[in-house]
Amino acid sequence: MKKLIILSFIFIFTFIISKPLPADDFDFNRMEMSFKNFIKCELTRTDAFNHFNGKPFKITMVDLFDIQNESDIKILTGAVECFVVDKNETLYAAVGLKSIMGKEQIAYYTIRKKDFSILATELFKFPYKERCKWSQYWIDID
Repeated sequence: MKKLIILSFIFIFTFIISKPLPADDFDFNRMEMSFKNFIKCELTRTDAFNHFNGKPFKITMVDLFDIQNESDIKILTGAVECFVVDKNETLYAAVGLKSIMGKEQIAYYTIRKKDFSILATELFKFPYKERCKWSQYWIDID
């Protein structure tokens, strides 16, 4: 009987631990939405034509792949699908966020045609001159 109770407790505890917390989902969704809106803004407001040799393009999808923390920087990586003339092309983006006075701000940003694994040391080579704010499309209700 004791073994059954212990096994039941372990099973229930494992189930509870394996479920993501609502705050985690909220934070991920907020990051994902901010990433998508930032990438769309950045590509449409700047000279994204350079990535496609001056050809007009339309963004068809933005996908957040990963969020990782390295030292005091949060690194978000993802991909952007664009329709260029008569075919789809993919760009890969990395955004480095720093928390300044409790607010996340973009410190570094890079976008490339080939997939890459990004480290904070590599991302530091691409400081961001603010054009599109990270929180521009995110309504903070606090």
